[in-house]
Amino acid sequence: MMGPSVPFYLAISGCLFGIGALGVLLRRSPLIVLLSLEIMLNGSNLALVTFSRHFGTVDGQVFAISVMAVAAAEVCVGLGLIVAIARKKLTLDVDLFSELRG
Repeated sequence: MMGPSVPFYLAISGCLFGIGALGVLLRRSPLIVLLSLEIMLNGSNLALVTFSRHFGTVDGQVFAISVMAVAAAEVCVGLGLIVAIARKKLTLDVDLFSELRG
């Protein structure tokens, strides 16, 4: 039994990436921006794994695993920054952040 074809997975991947891009561009909460970035990375991972399956190699899967590791590190740093900003009782609005201050 064969599953859905490559164009189906690429369409889902493009939809995920587009939803994530809209979330990054339209939302102001840093937490929602991080979630949207994760959705974009998952869309790109799906495309990498799809092409890997289509061409019969494991290169795309290796890249997808390394992207997941980078995404996990990005979330740790991002959530740490959000918690630090929230502890100072500053507003969590991405549009108001112009530079990092110590």
